[in-house]
Amino acid sequence: MTQGGTARRSVLGAAAVLAAGGVAAGPGAAPAAAAPTGGAARPGGGRRYPGLPVPTVIGHRGASGYRPEHTLGSYQLALDLGAHVIEQDLVPTKDGHLVCRHENEIGGTTDVADRPEFAGRRTTKSVDGVSVTGWFTEDFTLAELKTLRAKERIPAVRQRNTLYDGRWAVPTFEEVLRWARREGRRRGREVWLHVETKHPTYFRGLGLPLEEPLARLLRRYGRDGRDAPVFLQSFEPSSVQRLARLVDAPKVVLLGAANTRPWDFTVAGDPRTVADLITPAGLRRLAGFAQGIGPTLDLVIPRDAAGRLTSPTTLVADAHACGLLLHPYTARNENSFLPAEFRKGTDPAAYGDAFGALSAYLRTGIDGIFTDQPDTGLLAAAEIAGR
Repeated sequence: MTQGGTARRSVLGAAAVLAAGGVAAGPGAAPAAAAPTGGAARPGGGRRYPGLPVPTVIGHRGASGYRPEHTLGSYQLALDLGAHVIEQDLVPTKDGHLVCRHENEIGGTTDVADRPEFAGRRTTKSVDGVSVTGWFTEDFTLAELKTLRAKERIPAVRQRNTLYDGRWAVPTFEEVLRWARREGRRRGREVWLHVETKHPTYFRGLGLPLEEPLARLLRRYGRDGRDAPVFLQSFEPSSVQRLARLVDAPKVVLLGAANTRPWDFTVAGDPRTVADLITPAGLRRLAGFAQGIGPTLDLVIPRDAAGRLTSPTTLVADAHACGLLLHPYTARNENSFLPAEFRKGTDPAAYGDAFGALSAYLRTGIDGIFTDQPDTGLLAAAEIAGR
């Protein structure tokens, strides 16, 4: 079956779930029943937001399992498949425009390496303490960047996605806001976004801060209020704090492996690690300026040395006790990303038992999940909600 056929079946399946009273919403579907307004904390759980079902399915970089990530094509497909929220990662151009790329190094996600006019831009930089060689958005004006075309980042795993190489340009965040406004009007409901500031300390050091231009765009498009249909996220708590001073929109602190330190902590000489942030005391501090956390899935259910899931941690209960929602990352269908017990066969690019893995994570009580294949996430969430 072609990928287009898979997508069509997924949309039809999501629509059937909706008709049966589930949580999935297909293209053009009526909005889900509104939750209590204001993002108020609920006893024993995270926060609720208008129009967002729980569990919430977040299209990770769009529908990146089916289209090259962070393209308007990927975002559109995620929305058409029924994703409740669509994610963007933001990095700046040389002239200060915010564009959607997972990283500022774009050699793997655009055709820049094939452009002889930009051969001299290839360089090596230290980004958050890691040496990276390639081409970087901060060395291109927006006009230059717009001459490039997006491509699949991991073609060895997602060969079918390479069919769409070159079909889309790198979108600006303002273009995404305009797209979301158009789609919202067409569908009669707001399009939710999940927006991450990438390497904010690094970029502030270059004189290209992310938070202030992001806040200006959010105010321009009416997404700065307490009930705005947008989550603002970062792996650097100081970036989330800065955003909290600029806009009232909901904010989420992203959390990597327990033994890692946020880069802003490293720069500031703060010895705390993620392990310190996920203690009850650490979570209470985060709740002082954020409404949620976005932990790696391994913080919710660790894996053993063989890559199999062990027992869930207390993170869900501890975060909910502080009124924080949890949007962990990232569920994917391919064997190479799944816990060992859910893999099928030996091909790392083949699909395993993604529904089994999603069920294990969703049954911990998380409020939502990032996934590269939103249709898979929607069907799994519907099963959990209907149990």
